[in-house]
This record gives sequence, structure tokens and C-alpha cells, in this order.
Amino acid sequence: MEKFFEEQFKMLNRGIVATPNTREDLEAFAKANNGSMDILLMQMAINFGYKIALENVQEHLQEVS
Repeated sequence: MEKFFEEQFKMLNRGIVATPNTREDLEAFAKANNGSMDILLMQMAINFGYKIALENVQEHLQEVS
């Protein structure tokens, strides 16, 4: 399982679109771009959601182990 998480987190870091580290980073980008690059913002939000989901599952698995 740990290998799966490692691979998924690496994939998020290697993508064409940067994955924000925090919600604040995502919000700062959204505010700074003033409505342009909405496709990029959408992909960043998708990546961030996936990152949060992975972290939550990883944390849960560590708690039950």
C-alpha cells in the first residue's frame, strides 16, 4: 500500500499542472489570475482534491494498522 501512495504522490508532483500544497495556495492562485486560465485552475483543484483524498485514506490506514 505504501508503494501505491508513494507512486501517486510522485505522479502529482510530476504533472504538467502543479498540485497546490494547501487550500490557501489554491485560493491565492485563483485570486491572482482574475478569472483567466480557468482550465488550469480547474485542473489544480482536481489535483488538490485527489491529494487530499490520498492523504485521508493513507492516514486512516495508518490508524487501523
